[in-house]
Amino acid sequence: MGIDLPLIWAIIIIFGIMMYVVMDGFDLGIGILFPFIKGEQDRDVMMNTVAPVWDGNETWLVLGGAALFGAFPLAYSVVLSALYLPLMLMLIGLIFRGVAFEFRFKARAEKRHIWDKAFIGGSVAATFFQGVALGAFIDGIPVVNRQYAGGGLDWLSPFTVFCGIALIVAYALLGCTWLIMKTEGHLQARMHKLGRPLALAVLVLMGVVSLWTPLAHSDIAARWFTLPNLFWFLPVPILVLVTMYGLLKAIARNAHYTPFLLTLVLIFLGYSGLGISLWPNIIPPSISIWDAAAPPQSQGFMLVGTLFIIPFILGYTFWSYYVFRGKVTHEDGYH
Repeated sequence: MGIDLPLIWAIIIIFGIMMYVVMDGFDLGIGILFPFIKGEQDRDVMMNTVAPVWDGNETWLVLGGAALFGAFPLAYSVVLSALYLPLMLMLIGLIFRGVAFEFRFKARAEKRHIWDKAFIGGSVAATFFQGVALGAFIDGIPVVNRQYAGGGLDWLSPFTVFCGIALIVAYALLGCTWLIMKTEGHLQARMHKLGRPLALAVLVLMGVVSLWTPLAHSDIAARWFTLPNLFWFLPVPILVLVTMYGLLKAIARNAHYTPFLLTLVLIFLGYSGLGISLWPNIIPPSISIWDAAAPPQSQGFMLVGTLFIIPFILGYTFWSYYVFRGKVTHEDGYH
């Protein structure tokens, strides 16, 4: 029995995207939360919690895109053709967010509000269009003769806009619980107050997306609600409710680390639900990872280098978070 290279590459890409969502999600969430915090010093602390690590977080986005290009060129060409505009707008948002990171700390006090707005706008735009792209991907992409067969605005629909809004709230919760873990004093207390309504909003939005998706797609409904699949997949929504209960209890007792860890579990469960709905299609609704795979020789050649470099990425990621562990205070600076 040979090695299933498309399956290995699908796992690598899924892992890379999940790492990006988790790691870039909380610093985008900080930008989304900026309008709720008016104090200049508190905003400095918020940015300083991610200043040493934020640019390294996007390594996983680059890895996922490069792996998709090399291992599944059909999916790369079709998906990027279908989602060209929202992905470009997402990248523009990330550019604004990144530039604001660097310029805000160097700007004069009277000009800093410009970079605050760039940070907020870039974070909201990047998150919203990530959600829109995800919603369009779930909706499915028409393919004829191995080429994208839709229009330039097929990605825009009520469902995709709702997914964009839902992701903004989810990243805000991730940023909020990250700040609970990394800050102290009145800023942490403010995040504890924001945590409960954000968590409840995420629960409602996850519920709406979870119902809307099978109602709009009969194949996804059949996968979730036919026997014996129903019994296999039922633990996912149950675990979401259990995790949300634990998150609300942790926020209520002013816990420091548990809210962030439980939010990560919540994000993972949402991600797994998406995987259950779409697997093994890399171009929904009908093109699988095996249909879209590059030749085995290409996948095997790239796999050698990828398996060599991923441990280094994981290593420096772990080391950077370890070095900058602990609470961030007003005395900590960004250089």
